[in-house]
Amino acid sequence: MFKLRHLAAVVALGTAVGLSAPVFAADTYIPLISKGFQHQFWQAVKSGAEQAAKDLNVKVTFEGPETEAMVDKQIDMLAAALAKNPAAIGFAALDSQAAIPLLKKAQAAKIPVIAFDSGVDSDIPLATAATNNALAAGLAADKMASLIGGEGDVALVVHDQTSRTGIDRRDGFVNQIKAKYPKIKIVSIQYGAGDQLKSTEITKSILQANPNLKGIFGANEGSAIGVLNGAKELKRKIVVIGYDSGKQQKAAIRSGEMAGAITQNPVGIGYKTVEAAVKAIKGEKFDKVIDTGFYWFDKSNIDDPKIAALLYD
Repeated sequence: MFKLRHLAAVVALGTAVGLSAPVFAADTYIPLISKGFQHQFWQAVKSGAEQAAKDLNVKVTFEGPETEAMVDKQIDMLAAALAKNPAAIGFAALDSQAAIPLLKKAQAAKIPVIAFDSGVDSDIPLATAATNNALAAGLAADKMASLIGGEGDVALVVHDQTSRTGIDRRDGFVNQIKAKYPKIKIVSIQYGAGDQLKSTEITKSILQANPNLKGIFGANEGSAIGVLNGAKELKRKIVVIGYDSGKQQKAAIRSGEMAGAITQNPVGIGYKTVEAAVKAIKGEKFDKVIDTGFYWFDKSNIDDPKIAALLYD
């Protein structure tokens, strides 16, 4: 379970900045529909949202489907939340297109929508609180290139090709490699739904088909652990770069089995989503794009207070 640690450091990074005083009755209701609950990342987002609710004197709920493959279930959750006529709603889309009809209903009902973690292909959300995933994945590509000597075959295991996070992390990595590293060849891009077991089997298949493969980028927590496990099962030494945090990734980075990973600021994502929702209810101005930042961490800086504040178990 995620524990909200190092809050002072998170505040210093500019993520958890509350309003000066409570402005609502505590029954002002803002539901947040996330992409899932199977990763500790979402527990960290939930923690940030709950902290904002406490600071801003509103009520939030936080839910998501059991896995990030359950698009239909997430849509049902969104419909149920909207049926309660909330003051505003936060939504992290599993499919950037599927939710648009419901979001149009929210717009018609004048319910402000704040996207978080993963936006939608629509201008209905008044803001999106998220990592710049394309830039973050570009940094992962730079690190991969450096670690494999600027040449060789690499692959990607991505959680999906329907959410903005999946698309942007894939394209950010691929485009950076193509633009800067002509001697690196991307030989495979596969999708494992963020599921560790599925991503493990995908990784084994990629490794068996590519005996000279030098590295794999796992584009979220479940993908990265699947890549790590697949390489270990086949006893293949490759450069593994992950995304997000979690107990297993942190242990693998400390041991050297994983070269490093990109961490987001999940507490900040949750906090900023609720903060933007409150501002929308009040009619206040706020940024359309709320960039919550990202950082590279590896064995050399995993215990740095600025990095440790953003990692979770």
